[in-house]
Amino acid sequence: MSDNNASLNWFRHAAPYINDLRGRTLVIGIPGDALEHANFRNLVHDMALLASLGVRLVVVHGARAQVNRALAERGVESRFHGNTRVTDRDTLEIIKAAVGKLRFEIEAAFSQGLPDSPMARSALKVVSGNFVTARPIGVLDGVDLRWTGRVRRMEVETIERTLGEGALVLLSPLGTSLTGELFNLNYLDLAAEAAQALRAEKLVLFREGAQLRLDGESVYELSIVQAEQIAARVHSEALACAIRACNAGTTRTHLLSYARDGALVQELFRREGTGTMIYRDSYEVVRRARITDVGGVLGLIRPLEKQGILVRRSREKLEAEIDHFTLVEVDGTPVACAALYPILDDDGDTVAAEVACVAIHPQFRSGGRGAKLMQHLERQAGALGLDELYVLTTQTEHWFIERGFRQVAVEDLPASRQSLYNIQRNSRILRKRLTPQ
Repeated sequence: MSDNNASLNWFRHAAPYINDLRGRTLVIGIPGDALEHANFRNLVHDMALLASLGVRLVVVHGARAQVNRALAERGVESRFHGNTRVTDRDTLEIIKAAVGKLRFEIEAAFSQGLPDSPMARSALKVVSGNFVTARPIGVLDGVDLRWTGRVRRMEVETIERTLGEGALVLLSPLGTSLTGELFNLNYLDLAAEAAQALRAEKLVLFREGAQLRLDGESVYELSIVQAEQIAARVHSEALACAIRACNAGTTRTHLLSYARDGALVQELFRREGTGTMIYRDSYEVVRRARITDVGGVLGLIRPLEKQGILVRRSREKLEAEIDHFTLVEVDGTPVACAALYPILDDDGDTVAAEVACVAIHPQFRSGGRGAKLMQHLERQAGALGLDELYVLTTQTEHWFIERGFRQVAVEDLPASRQSLYNIQRNSRILRKRLTPQ
């Protein structure tokens, strides 16, 4: 497939994701480091693209790198209590200057519109203001954090109205108080609060690295429980924020690299993205197939049929047998399937079962989904009181052997299945006993 055709095919497959996100709110948290990175310009282009597709965007930016540098230039010591800055009066003045400068630079970045550039004719408006009311954190462990604050309230109606008018809302890490004071806020806390208050579809948090890594392996998705277990071993402010957001009601949070070009678009518009997703709902489920899943199953098995790995099934045959199939579904899309066919004796009683039509989408073959499918099929067979599973395969013998199957002869098949054995295909016959003999 040519590069042009590949791009066209990718864009076509992005359509369901575009439809799902249109009119939904995304909160995007960007650290101060990202604003100075060479890829920030591309990130702006991608956010403008999302806005043009009807996605409602709230961008929350940090400023720690800029504030630390400004404090050092003025000879003012940076003081922290844990990971929270102690904001005295001098520090607050420097923070105000640094954040104000960044706000204008971000607005300018979204205002570019040179001809023949991605921003041409975008007409995207950026609106910022006193959307956040803050309160002081106060004294922690005997340390007075002074003008470091927390979110007390957000002007949700005003923000919603602004988003409804097609503008991007920009939130800076400062909040006003009822007494007219200004407080320094942690941008990650602000992003999580915004996602909760606005009932955002997703919270996207940018960091330097791409996926979280555990024991040298990249992690692409985590439930809240798994994320909390990893957080005890991996120090990550973004991960801690993602967990807080999900526990507060945000359905999904994505951790992406601000250094990777196109990470935002790829994460949102592809089945398997470029970052790590933390989710609070059943992002991945295993379930029995329904008649409406026939098209999805055909999409999984057709490539394997063309390669001769699976026996070709007509759509009519698949519709008649769909009740035998089990699916692994990711984000509402079938990514793996397998069938369990009963093997009957001469009296019509089920004596064993055959595993067939095991297919996994190429992008999802490294996540243990095949093993998960087999576990479900074995439980189904056990519920029927069966103690033997058979599989006939030409090219995946070792995969099944690794899962407890052993090769047997044609004569070991139940008589009713022997009569259907295709000698020309010359499939290997494997059997697994589910209970000790």
